[in-house]
Amino acid sequence: MKFNPIVLSIPIFFLLMGIEILIERWSHQKLYRLNDSVANLSCGITQQISGLFLRVLAIGVYVFLYDHFALFTLPVNWIYWVSLFLLADLAYYWAHRMSHEINLFWGGHVVHHQSEEYNLSVALRQSSFQVVWTFAFSLPLAIIGFDPIHFALVSAYITLYQFWIHTELINKMGWFEYIFNTPSHHRVHHGRNPKYIDKNHAGTLIIWDKMFGTFQEEEERPTYGITKPINSWNAVWANFSHYADMSHDLKRITKWSDKIKYLFKKPGWLPEYLGGYRAAPEVDKVTYKKYDTRSNLSLNLYVSFQYLLCLVGTSIFLFSQKLPDGADRFTVWENLFLASLIAWVVMNCGVLFENRSWVNASEWLRIIIFPVLLILETNLYGFSPWLYALAGVYFLISAVWFASINKQQHVQHAL
Repeated sequence: MKFNPIVLSIPIFFLLMGIEILIERWSHQKLYRLNDSVANLSCGITQQISGLFLRVLAIGVYVFLYDHFALFTLPVNWIYWVSLFLLADLAYYWAHRMSHEINLFWGGHVVHHQSEEYNLSVALRQSSFQVVWTFAFSLPLAIIGFDPIHFALVSAYITLYQFWIHTELINKMGWFEYIFNTPSHHRVHHGRNPKYIDKNHAGTLIIWDKMFGTFQEEEERPTYGITKPINSWNAVWANFSHYADMSHDLKRITKWSDKIKYLFKKPGWLPEYLGGYRAAPEVDKVTYKKYDTRSNLSLNLYVSFQYLLCLVGTSIFLFSQKLPDGADRFTVWENLFLASLIAWVVMNCGVLFENRSWVNASEWLRIIIFPVLLILETNLYGFSPWLYALAGVYFLISAVWFASINKQQHVQHAL
């Protein structure tokens, strides 16, 4: 497929988020926090750039099975499209459900549930590794004989459907609730309240949850997030935190048979000699507080400035993957290098809100290296000299601004 509907929809995503923010301001609701939104979007960025390397799983294996093992040549008519949609949506349901019920798989999905807010930016908070554990659930469709391009298109639209249901602004929707996934149904799915956990796994059609016993009506607004909050705005760490916890648990488990069980049991499982299953605790509405960090206006504006440049650069990078003739524009190594630079930006942007000691050195290094790389690229490809001026302006603005922020922080610490 020469275009990616998800990437092409990025401008629409930001337009709708902008509308939601305007409604939030007008209605005086507190739906967005800058640090949380940056972390959410950063996870979306890391998922998109990692997808450049994992697409062999996302679609490559499907294509191989279709080309060599498809059982039928299916006529493409309305029955074909309806069947493909229903089966792809059912495959999504089971992949999503198993991502909650198998500890190893949960590590590839937990990123999407880490935010303690519920707004449209949360829809873009996706894991870089989820495809590793879920791609196989759709492979039977290749064996049946559904064309890979058609499958990729329908799967993309099932994903796109789920963007709008990540909102607090839409309440229950009458008859629509009986058939389709809605904001009310999906709010339940993001709740950390014990009765809401592992419920409403549907992509488009809520009927799957009702058929297979995982449906839960929204009774009161959930408390969002995971039972063990990540307490970080670092998008890179967000993708590895659960596996770090698993590594700690595996060291405590003595029997190899229990180590294997631990990988495939539900999240929270431990053998009896370590205390047994750790059930989700009830949420105490009185004492519960969302993770938050304080930052001054100058830092907020600085991160927003760097992040806006990163969003523009990432969009250009994703949109320019193919040449007009359909060939790849970048080699694997070029993609890896550019993806690493993008990951560096989003990691720093998140951790700057946490005011960790190492991030200052990391940000200064980045401020110096990025203009140098831009100049080197100019010399390599012979671009016009205005890029020299652009690199200089970027360095001057970033360096002066960040030095000012550091000075303010030192003054605050001294006081």
